[in-house]
This record gives sequence, C-alpha cells and structure tokens, in this order.
Amino acid sequence: MANDPLQFLQVLGKLKRTERAGWVRRGIRSPESVSDHMYRMAIMAFLPQDPVLCKERCMKLALVHDMAEALVGDITPADNIPAHEKHRREEEAMKSITSLVDESVGKEILSLWEEYEDQTSSEAKFVKDLDKFEMVLQAFEYEQEERRPGHLQEFFDSTVGKFHHPQVQAWVSSLSLLRSSGLHVPASVEDDRVDNEPHVEKGLSSP
Repeated sequence: MANDPLQFLQVLGKLKRTERAGWVRRGIRSPESVSDHMYRMAIMAFLPQDPVLCKERCMKLALVHDMAEALVGDITPADNIPAHEKHRREEEAMKSITSLVDESVGKEILSLWEEYEDQTSSEAKFVKDLDKFEMVLQAFEYEQEERRPGHLQEFFDSTVGKFHHPQVQAWVSSLSLLRSSGLHVPASVEDDRVDNEPHVEKGLSSP
C-alpha cells in the first residue's frame, strides 16, 4: 500500500470515536474512547522512577497497544472470540495501518505492538499493568460520577493479583483505600473544569 500519512492519521482518528466496549455494555453515559484510554496510559508512563524502564519506550507502547482497534473495534471477553482469533484480526489490522506510513516508521510501530502483545520486555510488562490500572481508575471515576459506589466491582475483581510492578501496586493500594473510604474528588476541582461549560451536569471527574 502506498505511503499515505494523511490516511494513516484519519484511520487513527477513528480511535477518538471508538468507545470502550466494557463501559458501553454497562450503560455508562458518555464512555471514554480508546484514544482517551491510551492517552492517560502514556501520561502514566511519565510517573515511575524506575531506572530499569525506558520511559520513552513505555510511552510509545502505551500509544500503540490498542491501535488495531481503529479497524477491528474493542474486542472484549464478552464477545467470546478466541484469543488466537483476536490476535489474528488485530495483527492483520496493524499490518494494514502501518503500511500507510514510511517503512521504517511502520516497522517500529508494528514491532512495538508485537512487543506488547508478546510481553517480551520489562517495558511491555509495565505497560500491561498500566492498561489494567487505567481501567480500574476509570471504573472508580464512573462510580463517583454516577453516585453508585461499587457497581463496577467486576472490573476490579478482574484485576486482582494481576499487577506486578511495585509502583503500580502502590497506586492500586491507594486507589483501593480511596474507594473504600468513600472519598471523592474535591468539588472545587470539578467546579474549575465546568466554569465555562453551561448546561452541562457536573460530575466528579472528567468523562
């Protein structure tokens, strides 16, 4: 396929409009997009002070790990699609997407995606932890917004015992304490966000 960076960017634009399927199934109002999810993961990669990890590589992994969903959508366990078939579809999508850019760039993106899929580096394992942590953090925020503590417990249950990096484990512990305490984001923080947004119902965190 011809080098077409504009088409590449347009394909990636679909990630901004692809809602995360787990939240859709639970009836979340205005659920986050795949792009939202990956962006916060990339920012999370800034935070740890771990000399073993290359932060730049972690950020790149976070930004490409769900890129295939621009073409195949957000496939979840609820879809009952075997793991090997999910991987086949996503690999095919990634090859198509990366064919739209310069060969060296395409090879780097595809290599990063394969590294994450195969979990072949410390960075890939760390970003896998970020993937799960971003999900439970988002679940907590939705529970706050809807004033329904605990109603997304299944997302927390699905990650029990699956965090491995010490920094992420510490974040999980802090989140668990915050969630069990019933504390919320201070109203003043949310008030600042909506000062210039008339007719928008205030929530406790950004959608």
